[in-house]
Amino acid sequence: MGFLDDAKDAAETAGRKIKEAYEDTADRIGDKVDEVKADHEVKKAEAERESVKKKNEVNAELRGDND
Repeated sequence: MGFLDDAKDAAETAGRKIKEAYEDTADRIGDKVDEVKADHEVKKAEAERESVKKKNEVNAELRGDND
């Protein structure tokens, strides 16, 4: 019975390691997705800021403001 017990333990260990590797990979992918989304939001906010800045500059020019 020792051989069968060893084989069973080895199979359980392998299964556990596979499950842990899968979970780690899923976490890494989720982290990368979050990072990409955050970068996109930052770029969007920066573009919006520049757009508002340009709009304000044009409006100031049209009003004849001297800044």
